[in-house]
Amino acid sequence: MTTTSGADWDAYARDLAARLVEARERAGLTQDAVARRAGIATFTYQKLEKGESNPGTPANPRLQTIVALARALEVDVCALVPRQS
Repeated sequence: MTTTSGADWDAYARDLAARLVEARERAGLTQDAVARRAGIATFTYQKLEKGESNPGTPANPRLQTIVALARALEVDVCALVPRQS
């Protein structure tokens, strides 16, 4: 079993955030539109695009949220989830 260090998780959350921004901009959607389509609060989506859940805490969204965001952005889940190195 592999463990993930805090630094690794920070990088992973930042990569997820960048992928969300890129997919949203490519789709021509606002943060609010993506959040509504995914059924989450706009504030929650904005935090995910920042790569954090609380200030100083890396994002750790549920799988259900990631799937909902992929559907909202009309991309495959794999386009949002960073590859494990």
